[in-house]
Amino acid sequence: MEEDAGKSVHDRFPSVSAIDLNRSGVPLIEIVSEPDMRSAEQAGAYLRVLKQILEYVDVSDVSMEEGSLRVDANVSARRRGETRLGTKTEVKNMNSFSGVERALEVEFVRQVGVLENGGSIEQQTMLWDGHTGEVRPSRTKEGSHDYRYFPEPDLPPLVLSLDWIAKVKHDLPELPAARRTRFAADYKLGDYDVELLTSNPRLADYYESVARAHGDAKAAANWVMGEVLATLKTSGEDVSTFRVRPADLASLLNLVRDGVVTHTAAKQIFGRMVATGDPPAQIAERDGLVKVDDDAQLAAWLDEVFAENPSEAERLRNGEKKLQGVLIGAVMKKSKGRADPKKLNQLLAARLAS
Repeated sequence: MEEDAGKSVHDRFPSVSAIDLNRSGVPLIEIVSEPDMRSAEQAGAYLRVLKQILEYVDVSDVSMEEGSLRVDANVSARRRGETRLGTKTEVKNMNSFSGVERALEVEFVRQVGVLENGGSIEQQTMLWDGHTGEVRPSRTKEGSHDYRYFPEPDLPPLVLSLDWIAKVKHDLPELPAARRTRFAADYKLGDYDVELLTSNPRLADYYESVARAHGDAKAAANWVMGEVLATLKTSGEDVSTFRVRPADLASLLNLVRDGVVTHTAAKQIFGRMVATGDPPAQIAERDGLVKVDDDAQLAAWLDEVFAENPSEAERLRNGEKKLQGVLIGAVMKKSKGRADPKKLNQLLAARLAS
């Protein structure tokens, strides 16, 4: 645990570094990993898992872009066959996980080049320039003796009891790995679905609320991963403030399951739920999106589509089966998604057989 001393800003002004003291004195926690990562990809994977755990325990929004998470990465090249790590350098000024991976790759290649040319690595702090894809030295890294470490007399030792540690462990929320295991077992979802739906705790909570209220876990997953995430990506909104509440999305899926609205109409209703926040049944009634399965109305729409597309209708009668989907699609468009597609196909098949 430390207090932030501010930060250096290296990409604001050309050829000079600026000092930003806005966060001076703000408490921060530094997590130091063991030197047990053998590639930039492993380092990136470690950071993503760590970020996800910190999100799940709700200690931070861990946004690198907004400064609530920063990463300093040490790099050490070791010749094949040797057991001792070489001299390390520390890379700073990285503002994304992909930037960390790129910077580590570049610095590793630089170190290998120095060693292969007979040189030696100097312990330095390196700055990553994401625009040029290069690292450059910032300052020589001192040894620990140069920092003049000494005990802080105003800070007594902090001793944590085993009982306190056990209580904290007991009170922790469900962590990402446990939630992935449970989602796979309880909801019978595949690996891709589980990984995406548990990518952050708010999305996992939203999905689980929909799945429990609706009862069909896979249908809920398809809608959350499809329409919900697409809408959030477009708007830049977080699922925790999403206008479509889990209970309302579950109600919409119930309308589809119970045959009240078609899947096509459900997508229209969802769009209006996003815009207004109104419940789905109200939108379906108000906007005339309740499914139509009346034979007379369906036959009338078929007649209109056949009249408007005589060439396609004739080719379908002559056995060009692929046009059946085209004409059914035209009826669905004409009916604004309300036509019962199953009954519509039955009527069309009977018409062609007669």
